Amino acid sequence: MKTKRYSESLEDYLETIYMYGGKDVKSVDIANHLNVSRASVNNALNSLIDKGLVTKKLYGNIALTDTGLEVSKKILEKHEILKEFLIDVLRVKPKQAETEACGIEHVISDYTASQIKKLIKKIKSEN
Repeated sequence: MKTKRYSESLEDYLETIYMYGGKDVKSVDIANHLNVSRASVNNALNSLIDKGLVTKKLYGNIALTDTGLEVSKKILEKHEILKEFLIDVLRVKPKQAETEACGIEHVISDYTASQIKKLIKKIKSEN
């Protein structure tokens, strides 16, 4: 399945909402995690709502829709694959790998991520 692409910023919001459990997430937690203002969170949430990726009750908590959950999982999966590749294969320091995986996850295709995953598995099986 090919995942629809969204902006890096919106994907960061989706990933953060997912990391906070995907439902009953508070705007303030998103703002603190991403180091952005509550106004920025509200703007991003409105865009995510328009795209059918999240729901939010008036003055309530945020939840991922089924589509939002699917997209969030894919983003996080790419992040984890890349981080593992950078640390275990390329021997990048974990902190640097975390930062770089966060940037790369937004631009690689599902196919490339799956190929990296296969490569990691192959390298680990040979050791």
